[in-house]
Amino acid sequence: MKFTLAVAALAAAVLTPTLAQAQFAKADDAVEYRQSALFLMGNHFGRIGAVVKGDAPFNKDDVAKNAELVATLSKLPWPAFDGGQTNGKSKAKPEVFSDKAKFQQAAEKMETAVAKLNTVAKGGDLASIKTAFGEAAQTCKSCHDNFRAK
Repeated sequence: MKFTLAVAALAAAVLTPTLAQAQFAKADDAVEYRQSALFLMGNHFGRIGAVVKGDAPFNKDDVAKNAELVATLSKLPWPAFDGGQTNGKSKAKPEVFSDKAKFQQAAEKMETAVAKLNTVAKGGDLASIKTAFGEAAQTCKSCHDNFRAK
């Protein structure tokens, strides 16, 4: 039973970005989707950040759950950028659409870094989590610096 649920969850995580891309008939939908995905990812990443900064108590299970969610969510926003759809609510710089290769590379770096954070978090060692969190945070900052308007 657990195996079947795990396979179903994995299939949903893999297929959701592909299915979502086909559903963006309007720019508003694409922008709202990617902003929502990034908001959720940032929320769970921030929970880990609070622990890393010492603002929240370290609970290895909570950190591991949040890291797993961040890793899963990290795959969601990118298909909503593929169509080049944007609107006045979007903070995406034009470079997101004009330099797609560089943007995709930044997204892949972030996905790799949060996957590493997820793996490290499962081990429960706070020092290792802090290091992996810092590396992941740097990929977020780099992407925001290069591709997100202030």
